[in-house]
Amino acid sequence: MGKPTGFMEYDREEARALPPKERITHYREFHTPLPKERQQVQGARCMNCGVPFCQSGMEIMGMTSGCPLHNLVPEWNDLLYTGNWEQAYRRLVKTNNFPEFTGRVCPALCEAACTCGHWEDPVTCKANELGIIENAYEQGYAAARPPRVRTGKKIAVIGSGPAGLAAADQLNRRGHLVTVYERDDRAGGLLMYGIPNMKLEKWVIDRKLDMMREEGIVIKTGVNVGKDIKASALLKEYDCVILACGAKQPRDIKAPGRDAKGIYFAVDYLKAATKHLFSEEAKPGAKEEGFVSAKKKKVVVIGGGDTGNDCVGTAIRQGCASVTQLEMMPKAPDVRTEDNPWPEWPKVCKTDYGQEEAIAVFGHDPRIYQTTVKEFLKDKNGKLTGIVTVKLAPERDEKTGRTVMTEVAGSEERLDADLVLIAAGFLGTEKYVAEAFGVKLNARTNMDTAPGKYATNVKNVFAAGDAHRGQSLVVWAIREGREAAREADESLMGYSYL
Repeated sequence: MGKPTGFMEYDREEARALPPKERITHYREFHTPLPKERQQVQGARCMNCGVPFCQSGMEIMGMTSGCPLHNLVPEWNDLLYTGNWEQAYRRLVKTNNFPEFTGRVCPALCEAACTCGHWEDPVTCKANELGIIENAYEQGYAAARPPRVRTGKKIAVIGSGPAGLAAADQLNRRGHLVTVYERDDRAGGLLMYGIPNMKLEKWVIDRKLDMMREEGIVIKTGVNVGKDIKASALLKEYDCVILACGAKQPRDIKAPGRDAKGIYFAVDYLKAATKHLFSEEAKPGAKEEGFVSAKKKKVVVIGGGDTGNDCVGTAIRQGCASVTQLEMMPKAPDVRTEDNPWPEWPKVCKTDYGQEEAIAVFGHDPRIYQTTVKEFLKDKNGKLTGIVTVKLAPERDEKTGRTVMTEVAGSEERLDADLVLIAAGFLGTEKYVAEAFGVKLNARTNMDTAPGKYATNVKNVFAAGDAHRGQSLVVWAIREGREAAREADESLMGYSYL
């Protein structure tokens, strides 16, 4: 512990964010990192606890507390404070394949479990992580390191999201020959097309992908396994296959008028928006096929999670006339309640960047709580003109004991809308890949394995990431990819040191 009294001497200092009205003029990341000297001071705030909950990654009351990757947070915080940046990087990448991603988009489960945060502000673990990895790139010691010895074993990874890339990275380090198949035109999965540029600029992904290629991983884009190439051909060519194709089956809103023109799933909207930015870079003024602009439109986003917030931020950058975000559940409290003690994940209201921007532009929070859509309204040409909303109230189900949201009679209201974006989550993996390989799905339509395992019912076929556990966080996807890689490696070699 480099500074035993650091947590008492130094206040939390975060990267400065551009003002909302300034940052909505572009799609670039909008936080200015701290200088190295001040970032090192933030490392001094780490208490090196006897029980470091920040790296525990354990389940408490159904919620994850601490980092699922078991990142060695106190170690690299101390190394950061003492100025040993390279050793901090070595310890960081020992558990995390992609700190350049998690340092930008992770909700920082580590900080929510920080002991320092039990009494005051937690340590800036997420920003420290990002500072360590970006400095490593600047100094050149985050360079490619191809394996010295190859095993001759060939592995196919289906899907290039964080789970697939983590599995590929681990197996390549082991010396196996790894090929990643991606159906989109660019690798990265939802990192590329599900997370907007202002949260994760795409050069960050491309930089890592280029390094992985230099290390010997083959990445094939525009190949839809199960349609463009048969599963049987892959099983014949490769020693094993890892399915990491995500949970991209969006949850729909089944209400009258759903067929109106102007209703889109959030993931399709965000993907089209990112592809349009690529086309603008290549040919200014070009219109990407499938692109939907929110310019001058009255936008309604259905869903209050991260994806819904991303839709709000994107719509504002496109110049929407207004934006409203509907949330079925009641507003969370602003501070922890007594039944949500530390180190549980804090169930508190979070105002994210998109909502901050809506408040700055339109003068009010875009969120309407305990509300859902009862009907979509359309004109004689089938074009969306508005929605009918209805209020919801929490009630206890006597049979199950669970709280359910029920409609409040007579609470219907009309809301004008030209564009509706459905961000209500995902139901599970798309079935065609599983069916192509003969992999069984469980009741939640995720790929089925034994508890805590990654091998499917098909020999030499493994599943990982959202396709295996359901919609989750990037950090969980990385962990799943790493663990699936270890299990696959052990099945091929008889042992594994991954």
